[in-house]
Amino acid sequence: MIEARKISKRFGLKRVLHDLDFKVPDGGCVALLGPNGSGKTTLLRILASLTKVDEGEVWIDGYRLSDQAALARGRVGFVSHQPLLYGDLTAKENLQFYGRMYGISDIQQRTAQVLELVGLYPRQADLVRTFSRGMGQRLAIARAILHQPQVLLFDEPHTGLDPDSVSMLDNILLDMSRQGHTLVISSHDPVHVADLVSRFDVLSEGELITSKGVEEIGVEHALAFYRDAVMGKGERRG
Repeated sequence: MIEARKISKRFGLKRVLHDLDFKVPDGGCVALLGPNGSGKTTLLRILASLTKVDEGEVWIDGYRLSDQAALARGRVGFVSHQPLLYGDLTAKENLQFYGRMYGISDIQQRTAQVLELVGLYPRQADLVRTFSRGMGQRLAIARAILHQPQVLLFDEPHTGLDPDSVSMLDNILLDMSRQGHTLVISSHDPVHVADLVSRFDVLSEGELITSKGVEEIGVEHALAFYRDAVMGKGERRG
C-alpha cells in the first residue's frame, strides 16, 4: 500500500532523509519512532504528497507520487501539526468544504457521522477559531477520516489532547486498523502506541535504523527497545 524507495530530502544544506526505504503492506499498522529532527514529519509529508523528494520514488496504493499525486491524495488522510482548517468557518462548514473536494455524495450524513464520532456534533455550528487546541485536533481527525481513506497518516496525533480526547483517538485508530486501513503513526511514546500498531520503525538522522514487530519486542520492552535503538545509532557513529 505504501512504498518508498531510496528517497532523500534536503532543506538547503541540511539533509533530512537519506537513501531511505519504507514499506507498509495493505492493512499494516506502523509506529514511526524517533527523536526530534529524525525526519518523521518530513517522511509523513512526503507520503501525503505535500513535500516532494529530491531523489527516489514513492507509491501510494500503486500510484507513483512523482506523476500521479492527485490520484493518490484521495486515498490518504493526514493529521499533522497544522490542523488544515479554516477558522472563520464552522466545524460543519469545514467538513462539508473538504467533502465536496473529495466528491462525497452523502456529504450531510457523512459530516454528521464523523462529528459524532469525534464528539463535536453539539459544536458543529461554532466557528473553528473559537475551538481549543484539543477541539481543533478532534476536528482535524474528523477531516482526515471524512472520505474514508485507505491510508491514514498521523503525525504525533496525541500531542495537546486531554485524556478523553486521547481515548477517543485511540478508539478511532483501533477501529480503523480492524477495518483494514493502513496506518502510519509517528510518536515519541512507544509504550502508548504499542497497543495500536504491529510494527516499530525507528528513524534517526534521516535514516531507518531498525524495524521490528511489536510482538517480537513485547509491549513491556517497547521503551527499552526504542532507547537502545537510538543510543546504538549514536554509538555506531561515534
